[in-house]
Formats: sequence, structure tokens, C-alpha cells
Amino acid sequence: MLKTVINADVERIESHAFITNEPAELIHIFHPFTQIALWRRGVNSIIEAYLQKGLTNNLLGPGFRTIIRSPYTLALDLFPDFPGREALLEDIRLIAEIYADLLGCDEIALRLEILDCVMCPRFHVDRTGIRLICTYLGSGTEWINDELVDRGKLGPGCLDLPDEASGLFDERTTIESPNLFDLLLFKGSLWQGNSHRGAIHRSPAVASGEHRVLLIMDALWN
Repeated sequence: MLKTVINADVERIESHAFITNEPAELIHIFHPFTQIALWRRGVNSIIEAYLQKGLTNNLLGPGFRTIIRSPYTLALDLFPDFPGREALLEDIRLIAEIYADLLGCDEIALRLEILDCVMCPRFHVDRTGIRLICTYLGSGTEWINDELVDRGKLGPGCLDLPDEASGLFDERTTIESPNLFDLLLFKGSLWQGNSHRGAIHRSPAVASGEHRVLLIMDALWN
């Protein structure tokens, strides 16, 4: 099935980032050329209002970390009880189900991050397999196409210069980011056959008084 889907549209998937409106097409993350797969979902206004109210009333705290497994339900007491909680729980359950089915994993390490500062301000590659990120509120994670990038300028190679001045990329490179509620899959350097690649990304700047709400998942196998 994977081979059939991938061969169906070779031109579209021989690129760094594969963007789709169909969740089934996230399978293209397994193509060796693809480092990012993005499913455009659209904003759920009920969930957005729930999280905004939670932030305004300081009810969400710093977020949480947990490990989930099928049927991917979360404890109700992890979320404040007011309208919209069930919609958020169902959205997280749906995302987890899609992610687990795609990766074939037994468990998922799940994080809900509530951030008021930059988490990872420099462009970098994660030492992971395939990580899922969904930005519910705030600015989305930024990435760059690796076609014109000098990977030697990542990490210590930047010589403490800002990303825009280190030589990592030049004016031909566009810094891209998702829309709210988009589902992002980032391939890391630990994915098989990907040791010298991986999605190059960073956290966006966070303005004073702004918050980001992120859902992050990593596959676990027993």
C-alpha cells in the first residue's frame, strides 16, 4: 500500500516538505526525500476558545507530559472543566490514533506545552525518529527547506552567530511555518537512513504577553 501511494505522484513527494489536505497522505513522510509532512486541518473554534479561556484565567498551568496507549484517552483532570474540554480531548485522541497507526507504535510520549518564551530559538535537527507537532495557539514552529542549507552551520558550526548571519542559509531560503491546528510530522536524524538529514526547524519568537500551546508526540515501541 505504501509503495502504491508513493508511486502515484512522484513529483509531489520529491521535495523537502509534503503539504496535503488529506490525512491519509501523511504516509509520504516515509519517502526518503521528505523531511516534513503537513496536514492542513483548519481551526476548531470551540477548542481555540477553550484554550484562550484557560490561558486568560490561568487554568492551564505549564501543561503536562504523559504516556498514552490505545484507546488514547487522557484523564479528565488534566484539563480544566468548562465547555470545549471534550472537543480538545477528542481532537488529541484522533491525532494520537492517526499517529500511532502511521508509525505502528505501541505507546506515545505526549506533551502539552504552554509556553511564554522561546523553547528552541536556533535552527536545529531533533535526535528523534518522526515527531508530531500541532500548534493550537500562538506562532507555529518554523522550518527551512534543506536544499540550499549548509548543515555545517548547525550547532557549534554557527560560531555563535545568529541563524540569519551564520551562513546556514541565504536570501534564497524562505522561513516557513504552519497554520494553527495544522498537523506537522518532522523527521529527525535518528530515523532509519536519515542520519545526515532531518527537518531543520526552530521555535518562533514569542512576544511579551503571548503564549503558545503545542501538542507534541513521540512514538514509543516496547
